[in-house]
Amino acid sequence: MNLSKREFLQLLGAGSVAGLGLGRHDGASAAGAVDAMYALPRFGNVSLLHMTDCHAQLKPLYFREPSVNIGLGSMRGKVPHLVGEQLLKAAGVAPGTRVAHALTHLDFDRAAQRYGKVGGFAHLATLVKQLKASRPGALLLDGGDTWQGSATSLWTQAQDMVDACKLLGVDVMTGHWEFTYGMERVKEIIEKDFAGRVEFVAQNVKTADFGDPVFKPYVMREINGVPCAIVGQAFPYTPIANPRYMVADWTFGIQDDNLQRVVDEARAKGAQVVVVLSHNGMDVDLKMASRVRGVDAILGGHTHDGTPMPTLVSNAGGQTIVVNGGSNGKFLGVLDFEVKGKKVSDFRYRLLPVFSDLIPADREMDALITRIRAPYEAKLSETLAHTDGTLYRRGNFNGTGDQLLLDALMEVQDAPIAFSPGFRWGTSLLPGQPITREWLMDMTATTYSYATVTPMSGEMLKTVLEDVCDNLFNPDPYYQQGGDMVRVGGLQYACDPTAAMGQRIQDMRLDGKPVEAGRTYKVAGWAPVSEEARSAGNKPVWEVIEPWLKSRKVVAARAPEAPVLKNVAPNPGLA
Repeated sequence: MNLSKREFLQLLGAGSVAGLGLGRHDGASAAGAVDAMYALPRFGNVSLLHMTDCHAQLKPLYFREPSVNIGLGSMRGKVPHLVGEQLLKAAGVAPGTRVAHALTHLDFDRAAQRYGKVGGFAHLATLVKQLKASRPGALLLDGGDTWQGSATSLWTQAQDMVDACKLLGVDVMTGHWEFTYGMERVKEIIEKDFAGRVEFVAQNVKTADFGDPVFKPYVMREINGVPCAIVGQAFPYTPIANPRYMVADWTFGIQDDNLQRVVDEARAKGAQVVVVLSHNGMDVDLKMASRVRGVDAILGGHTHDGTPMPTLVSNAGGQTIVVNGGSNGKFLGVLDFEVKGKKVSDFRYRLLPVFSDLIPADREMDALITRIRAPYEAKLSETLAHTDGTLYRRGNFNGTGDQLLLDALMEVQDAPIAFSPGFRWGTSLLPGQPITREWLMDMTATTYSYATVTPMSGEMLKTVLEDVCDNLFNPDPYYQQGGDMVRVGGLQYACDPTAAMGQRIQDMRLDGKPVEAGRTYKVAGWAPVSEEARSAGNKPVWEVIEPWLKSRKVVAARAPEAPVLKNVAPNPGLA
């Protein structure tokens, strides 16, 4: 279904008049408001559409953005470390609007009720078709974390997302969580499903034995007569942040020198536009942009930051545009270049929120999603309990969704302390909504989500927390791996992000008593990266938490346990 602009706006306008959340408008003004959001005037002669970190979410959803995303040192007060009113002010977005709701946590419950769900591949497909129709030759780039994050992606070994992305029209992608299906499955998809349809690029993935490229480092595409290179930068810390045994034959890493060689090669072959499709995380992308010349833009992902405005980074070759595309299918980035005299002379960038009540579902994609989910629908939709409060994950230190997991683990595993990984994926629920099996899987679905109980000394507890905290707050972005702080249940502590490594975690207490370095404590957790956990007979974490939810029927609203922060406030990344 290729919609003309007029047909697209007629559909959107009709939906708006039907009470789909633009407020009190007559038909003409409603259509005008939608036109202002989605009908971007064509600019230039090269267009790229960018999606990233959808985490296998095919259906519309709620997703609360963080209220804590702290930036320190040179990163303080800069994108992506702005939240709430500070982000809106920097982006020039009025509070209380649809766009403000998409970008921030502000008044989340009420705004979500008013404006409805976001994302959904059927709605995204309609928007992609419209933008491709208005921008001949436009490429759709997928920044990765596409095949993981839902029950159906886990149960089908990513086949649901592979089929959906092919129908969506993805042209080029790179990866991260994709690799947690294992090397053989990744190669199978690329060599069979993607052959002749989707290019998978990653210049920084090599064989461990001889250092040969595993994937194409880049692809060249001609857009309206302009040769363009899309270079892939996969998540550099995959064997550290995820189980190494899943990618035992491959190496990753940040490889600026190799990236420079690839960019130079593409330029030598005639590329007039060079873009890096990255899964580094935005702080890493910003540093990389300052070190590698000849890159026109870095379209980034991994840290889930929805950046409504681009950051221009100076380097030896000029300037590089850096943006990040959000997560969970909430946004679609549109980057238009004007190329004159064989180089980029100007650009326009927009980050479009995908509101599922404004954009009609694409029939073909909707039918595919229905077919994909049909065998699992009853299992997915089973209600395990209801929630009295909002459940969400995002934030540097904790969220109410992870607090629920921690509380369940401590009780079921009979442990006074629990750890939950600082993952940034996971959907949100509003007060009164059912906690379904689907939501539980949205929060826990990985290929190594084993629930564990581990004896740990007080000294080891501090070492673990210090290590993760350094990953989050190291002043050098190249030592940051992009996740949030491990969520901690039962254990109280203070955190000084400005302190040196080994001194950030302070005043650790359990039941009000200081944690003793030489004492052993019982700690529940899940998603260990060690291979031993796979063969130790541990249950998947959802099998541990599901009976706990069923026994409660209603889960009370809970405040997330978070550390006492020192030497941080005031900070534009702290609401």
